[in-house]
Amino acid sequence: MAGIMDSIRNMFGGGATSKPPQAANEPDSYKDYLIYAEPMSEGGQWRLAGRIVKGVGDAAKEHKFIRADIFASREEVEAMTLRKARQIIDEQGDRLFS
Repeated sequence: MAGIMDSIRNMFGGGATSKPPQAANEPDSYKDYLIYAEPMSEGGQWRLAGRIVKGVGDAAKEHKFIRADIFASREEVEAMTLRKARQIIDEQGDRLFS
């Protein structure tokens, strides 16, 4: 019975309204940066969120971003996350780590 109730709750967006980001399997490489699409599940939709990383190990610098944009599908939000991250990199470069 619990499984049925969980399924119904999930179908109608019940439970927590926001879950922690789910890391993408593989980062996207752009210029000298790695982009991780990490959309956040919200009420059956997906909020645009991700990380931009430059460097490795202790020298790695990281910039996290979350936007107000909401999408119906995970595939769509991941594509838009990569596009937005590239725009951030082009506009700010290494200044985004300051």
